[in-house]
Amino acid sequence: MRPVVVYGASGYTGRLVCEYLRQYHVPFVAAGRSEEKLTSSMASNVAGIETADYEIATVDHEVSALTDLFKGASVVLNTVGPFSELGPAAVEAALAAGAHYTDTTGEQDWLITCDDVYGARFAEAGLLLAPGIAQMYTTGEIAAQLCLEQPGLDTLDIAVFWGGSPTIASTRTILVNAATSKAHFLEQNAYVEFPEQGLVPLVVPGQHELALSLPWGGTSHPVWFKRDPRVANVKAQGGVFNAALMNGVPQIVAAALEATKDMTPEDRDVALTATARQVMDQMPPRENPRVNKSLDSVHASGPLGRAHCVIHGNSNYQQTGLLQAYAAYSLLQTPPKRVGFASGCQAFGHRELLGVLRSFGLVAEPQLTVVS
Repeated sequence: MRPVVVYGASGYTGRLVCEYLRQYHVPFVAAGRSEEKLTSSMASNVAGIETADYEIATVDHEVSALTDLFKGASVVLNTVGPFSELGPAAVEAALAAGAHYTDTTGEQDWLITCDDVYGARFAEAGLLLAPGIAQMYTTGEIAAQLCLEQPGLDTLDIAVFWGGSPTIASTRTILVNAATSKAHFLEQNAYVEFPEQGLVPLVVPGQHELALSLPWGGTSHPVWFKRDPRVANVKAQGGVFNAALMNGVPQIVAAALEATKDMTPEDRDVALTATARQVMDQMPPRENPRVNKSLDSVHASGPLGRAHCVIHGNSNYQQTGLLQAYAAYSLLQTPPKRVGFASGCQAFGHRELLGVLRSFGLVAEPQLTVVS
């Protein structure tokens, strides 16, 4: 049995995870439901696959089948969402198989579930449960942690922007998440529901034009920092640089919610999937670093101090693939810094993850300004 399972390996993000596992010389199982899709994806979409040590495995999405697949592996890297819907089976299976678990979610309700329902069980087993290791969350968390190296800061104001468009799967996840859960920020260590505020203009470091943002489901950050004694308040907003696309998101979401509000959960999922395919019905092209830029900005403040960190990068999906692959590479060699529920930075160290992204040329040197 190879030590790492990439579940959802035929998807856009899964392929990139496999590509970076190959660069780290980590043997892996490319797993999913369709052998045809897996075979085609590995052969056509994973650079250098001819030098990778891997095998393909098909599996049904239910706990017993996934447990059988995961047995003997040390790490499960899950890219199959929506995670609030499909995540529990994979997490239960990883725990039963005795494997560390990471995923690429941005669904705040799923992170809260992982924290509340599964975190203690993984900790008791000495295993890591790290949902949400992905550019849209982890790179911003690195910026936040760099700010928090300055003592006395307790409030995080986080923004993330990127160039490009969501994949088929992430578009569906956005709609499902909007239909089934609320977005929250952290205020004095308690979750507070975002008000209905629509698009919010944000100042983007390095440009004159304002960008449009949304709470984007609340993001992972309020959950990760809820038990950090340094931090009491966390609010995050995000969006794409394309203003026309951002202007369309609230209308698409509102129309989908209105059309499905009286449906059964099963019918709603079918309808939301169809809507997602109308928005995005094909795999995006491989990222171009001249086009697919990313920007993470964190303002951290306290009663008497401030810090601001900006991280410019490119190819956000490649950042996600790399972070996932490094997580597996690290876990195969040394225990994580924390077991149970933990973020990427809490499990592996924010400066270590920054070094990984820098070494592959995916982010620039952070711009950190501290006022004390």
